[in-house]
Amino acid sequence: MSALYDVPGPRARRRTMIGTIVAAVGLLAIAVVVVQRLAAQGQFTAEKWGPLFDPTDEAMPQVWSLLIGLGLRNTLSAASLAVVASLVLGTLIAVTRLVSAPWYRWLVVGVVELLRGLPVVVLIFFAARVLPEIGVELPGAGREVNTLFYLVIGLTLYNMVIIAEIIRAGVNSLPRGQAEAASAIGLTRWQGLRLILLPQAFRTMLPALISQLVVILKDTALGFIISYPELLRESQIIVQTTKNPLQMYFVVAVIFILINYSLGKLAEYVERRLSRARKVPAAAAPPDLVEAGRANAGN
Repeated sequence: MSALYDVPGPRARRRTMIGTIVAAVGLLAIAVVVVQRLAAQGQFTAEKWGPLFDPTDEAMPQVWSLLIGLGLRNTLSAASLAVVASLVLGTLIAVTRLVSAPWYRWLVVGVVELLRGLPVVVLIFFAARVLPEIGVELPGAGREVNTLFYLVIGLTLYNMVIIAEIIRAGVNSLPRGQAEAASAIGLTRWQGLRLILLPQAFRTMLPALISQLVVILKDTALGFIISYPELLRESQIIVQTTKNPLQMYFVVAVIFILINYSLGKLAEYVERRLSRARKVPAAAAPPDLVEAGRANAGN
């Protein structure tokens, strides 16, 4: 059995243990100092935490109504719409780049590189400021719906090209024999992508795709720059009344961590299911692939 590095000996293990203990003690000391400073400033008093966790506090129902009933709902709405749009458009861009002819491939690559090079906050601001000036808005919709529309557009423009590159990388990482086998049974390039290559690429790149979906969820917090009432924006409004920014942002951070942790566990579950499916012994070629190959061969 080979190793990429030498197995540490007794002295190396002892130095590692000492370094770990020193680092742990240092971090603990920093944590103690931080807690003492916060306590001295009154950050652990019931007045600061009461609006969030004290049922007898009159402000608690209104605070959680704004955070969960409005802020979290709007955050999940924007994230869901942006995720669906980014996946659909990103897949189309990836397929277009893979099957494009040289004479127009430069246009697809140019769009991808342009949108990849722009910060997502610039795209959101562009959508919210420029599109209304040229009349691109939802007719008859209220301000909240239109800001949701612009936030989703900004998030989609950035993330669709990232997802397109992830999918393209997944397809290119597959063995060449997969594409050659599809061509051998008479499938066109598009049919081979749709029936053989893309399903495998999605399974291969699933962790990267889930990570990008988590990024989309976190980037919805940038909606505050266009006054979209998402979770962070609502927490800022609450802070103006309760005067407890540290406690409020701590709760918002915990909410984001719980959601992203759940998404990560979902990705692990899906990956385990797909891994078990790949371990099933290979059977004969599916009938739809055989019929498609025969039809193309006859043509």
